[in-house]
Amino acid sequence: KIGVTFGIIAFLLTRVDVNAMARYVVRADGWQLLLALTLYFAAIGLSTLKWDILVRAQQLRASFGDLLVYYFVGLFFGNLLPSNVGGDVVRAYGLMRASGRAEAAAVSVLADRLMGLVAFLGAAVVMAFLATLTLTRGSELEQLEMATVVAATLFVFAAALLFSRRFAQRAQWLFSLALLRPLRPMARRAFDALQVYRQSYRALALNVALSACIVVLTTLVWYSIARALGESVPVFYFFLFNPLIAFVLLIPISFNGLGPKEATAVFFFGLVGMSAEAALAMSLLFHLIVLVTSLPGGVLWWRERALAPTNDPVPAPSQDK
Repeated sequence: KIGVTFGIIAFLLTRVDVNAMARYVVRADGWQLLLALTLYFAAIGLSTLKWDILVRAQQLRASFGDLLVYYFVGLFFGNLLPSNVGGDVVRAYGLMRASGRAEAAAVSVLADRLMGLVAFLGAAVVMAFLATLTLTRGSELEQLEMATVVAATLFVFAAALLFSRRFAQRAQWLFSLALLRPLRPMARRAFDALQVYRQSYRALALNVALSACIVVLTTLVWYSIARALGESVPVFYFFLFNPLIAFVLLIPISFNGLGPKEATAVFFFGLVGMSAEAALAMSLLFHLIVLVTSLPGGVLWWRERALAPTNDPVPAPSQDK
């Protein structure tokens, strides 16, 4: 993944005027960048709130402040680990330690991720359709439109199977195998935790609504960065391209999306007249904002680690006189 990231970035740098790109960054409006940073922190707050709704449905004991800490720590490690789900594992682990219910904690994170994907995939399908209708080179996006429809259909089908009692009953034979038999109790608890959301329509609907708000906020982050660079592309195109860029990043081929995100930003915004140098600078600044907003998670993790009680044995008092 690191190789793919460096390969794509190196290729893009050979296709742009690096000096011109550097001038965009140096001349960027600091107030607009600060606005972008604030909007991204707001998106993190909303992300924690939508997770909190699902945690409460599971009746897990965790305050919003605790969840915010777990979320920031997850973001921090998500930017360090090569896996796309590394941050989710970290925040599920934090909630598990606090609640003592591993399966319910993991399922709350899984459901949160699924509902977020529902909002992003729904937006991607709509925006891919609008892009093919409104852009002069919309025919180039027909394959992307087809891909978003297929991906959304497969995702809905997979999610339906995940919550299906009938499918779970038919899959029980897997846990009669010697290799999986020890996991049967854990699988049962995970399935019971999933079934909680079958009756929590309000919690799921609120989660999707907040996910849609997060799509809006991240779109405005892109737009604020573009304004900071002096670009005047209408905000409509940012709403058009943000879900499509996020859709492309679902393919886990790079380190935290760095590389493919820049390539897709250069392609999409090039369709509406933005220079490759400006688009690349905008995407790299967006990634920098993601990194900066995750830094509090590192501080919080280190603080918790420093305050954790030591398990080292207490030395016996000396017998010397």
